[in-house]
Amino acid sequence: MSTSSSTDFASAFALVESMYVEHHGWLVSRLRRKLGCAFDAADLAQSAFLRVLTAPGVAQVKEPRAFLTTIANHLLINQVRRRAIEQAYLDALATLPEQFAPAPEARLMVLETLVEIDRRLNGLPTLAKQAFLLAQLEGLNHSEIAAELAISVSTVKRHLAKAAMRCFFPD
Repeated sequence: MSTSSSTDFASAFALVESMYVEHHGWLVSRLRRKLGCAFDAADLAQSAFLRVLTAPGVAQVKEPRAFLTTIANHLLINQVRRRAIEQAYLDALATLPEQFAPAPEARLMVLETLVEIDRRLNGLPTLAKQAFLLAQLEGLNHSEIAAELAISVSTVKRHLAKAAMRCFFPD
């Protein structure tokens, strides 16, 4: 590591440290009001500051509270989405006979995969997500998906291509 890059790192670290000292209590308090749980608020605030450590351009932040709020809100949305996916998965597992229930390790792997697929499909139009899920989970072909979603086969192909690009070649 060169002297200038270690100096840059040290100054960025000092800036984040200062931000933490000045705004951590405020962020935890704000999140506690939103979440109603001190433990979840503390965890989310800690995750937000971890993100700040790796965020580009921290030195240019002029409004640290707005910056922290944005990061915390994104983390909160991700947490809510993950919990919803987890609950849907647990609900689906509850319908299985006990002998077909996967082992805890397999459950965790499936849950992590579902969350990652959701993350990768995030931002796609709803029809593109639906087409992808119908193809992957239901095994429907292009014409069946088109009929189900009331769209053309060429639109289904376009949606499936977009979704596949997101899943198989993420940013």
